[in-house]
Amino acid sequence: MKTRYADIRAYITKDGSTIRELMHPAVHGVRQQSLAEATVEPGARTQLHRHALTEELYHVSAGSGIMTLGDYSFKVGAGDTVLIPPGTAHRIEATGAASLRFLCCCCPPYSDEDTELLEDAR
Repeated sequence: MKTRYADIRAYITKDGSTIRELMHPAVHGVRQQSLAEATVEPGARTQLHRHALTEELYHVSAGSGIMTLGDYSFKVGAGDTVLIPPGTAHRIEATGAASLRFLCCCCPPYSDEDTELLEDAR
């Protein structure tokens, strides 16, 4: 299976980020995981949320930001990879002048049903 970035439509997830599902079981036949590219615009952030089942990896490909995992916040930038264990409250904020872009690998695959929002949208 192969996908082309130019053929994948973006959508807004429950947490407020713009996502392109590069590989997802609902569309591409992959079974155990999903891979997406997320974009957070400068000055914006995702809503604080958690996933009961899903383990996530965020790999930052462009921009800079602040990652919040539970009670900890730290800077992230291009080349950084962050592990988000299941059940961990998290959000990411774009702090630079450019959009924050990152790959998000989810196992099991991403679903809105496994996303619990912990704050209201700004």
